[in-house]
Amino acid sequence: MLSQNLKGLIKNFGKSTSSVINQRKMSNSVNKHYDFNRKYSPVGDKNVWVEFTALARDFKAVNLGQGFPDYDSVKYLNEKTLECAKESSNLLHQYTRSPGHLRLANAIANCYGKLTGRDINPLNEVLVTVGAYGSLFNSLTSFISEGDEVIIIEPFYDCYAPISVIAGAKCVFVPLKPKTDREMTTSADWSWDTKELEAAFSPKTKLIVINTPNNPLGKVYTREELQQIADLCIKHNTLCVSDEVYEHITYDRAHIRMATLPGMWERTITVGSAGKAFSSTGAKLGWTIGPKELIRLCQSVHNNSIYCCPTFIQEVIARCFELELSRLDTDECYFKSIAAELKPKRDRLAKLLIDAGLKPVIPEGGYFMLADISKIAPNFHSDENECKDSKFVKYLIKEKDENTLEKAAEILKNLHVD
Repeated sequence: MLSQNLKGLIKNFGKSTSSVINQRKMSNSVNKHYDFNRKYSPVGDKNVWVEFTALARDFKAVNLGQGFPDYDSVKYLNEKTLECAKESSNLLHQYTRSPGHLRLANAIANCYGKLTGRDINPLNEVLVTVGAYGSLFNSLTSFISEGDEVIIIEPFYDCYAPISVIAGAKCVFVPLKPKTDREMTTSADWSWDTKELEAAFSPKTKLIVINTPNNPLGKVYTREELQQIADLCIKHNTLCVSDEVYEHITYDRAHIRMATLPGMWERTITVGSAGKAFSSTGAKLGWTIGPKELIRLCQSVHNNSIYCCPTFIQEVIARCFELELSRLDTDECYFKSIAAELKPKRDRLAKLLIDAGLKPVIPEGGYFMLADISKIAPNFHSDENECKDSKFVKYLIKEKDENTLEKAAEILKNLHVD
């Protein structure tokens, strides 16, 4: 015969089980009802940066995938931050104007006015955003309507396509391909097929997204290549979103700004980044530059989503800009010295990869270097449906605890197959 206590436990267990089942039913109903907005469903909830950043953290691996430096930011960034922190002005701790803190908007306009050779109005031709990502989101969602087409040059930064899809566009991809099969190539050896580029434009094309210097290839577009795109944009009345966040990190070729080509200021949105300009990705501050007619539309999205960026950070970056502006044409300018600092690191990495039996693509700009892994052993014990490059990276993260470039090169040699 069961004791009263045991009977009570069984009775309560039955109630709790019933409650859990009912909660599950309700939860399933809620989940089904509140699934992804139909615009987001093609994109899903997977993000390569979230996945691989977490893996690098969990396995204490060196994260070479994200575009952030592991060395100190430019020295004066801390100095300017302290300056602002010590000031008694309460206004730095309050909202600022939505399109951008006026001191920063002025600094950006003055700096890019010199770089582009034109007067830029800080009040209506500059928009300060939450990183370059925010600038790209504002730009793409401002102009794309359901059924439009967006041309994207491959390889490309991962957010271009999903943002375009969310806005209702069909993405049309034009690949850059190597023109040579030499053991060592540079990003300059990669180009698009002219006929393929021309064929990508149609009456439905709303805009083209370009990235120079390119992430992740490192290609710096030539004037002739940019002119090809410009001619097609003008011919088809197409806008150009020009992601130029790596503008100051060029090694072998000068950066040319799309907006400086004849007829292109009127149809170009230029995207910039404090994270790349000052090696401070944590500032999460970017900007959009363009004609007032286009900036007005980008600002509408910004106003009704973010509204404004942190005033304090904008003040710090404004002072950094002002310092660089005062020495823009000197060797002291960080916009010039950063590439000089990174070039020896690029060359060292290239040598290590070559010694390991890989074929690197030497970048003309940016932080990244691609390498051909086709001769690497194929079994990396990962999801069979996963791409080989993804398997390879996960293998190095999970299976090997080496964290120096020399040791990584030795690992690659051991994986090499003829």
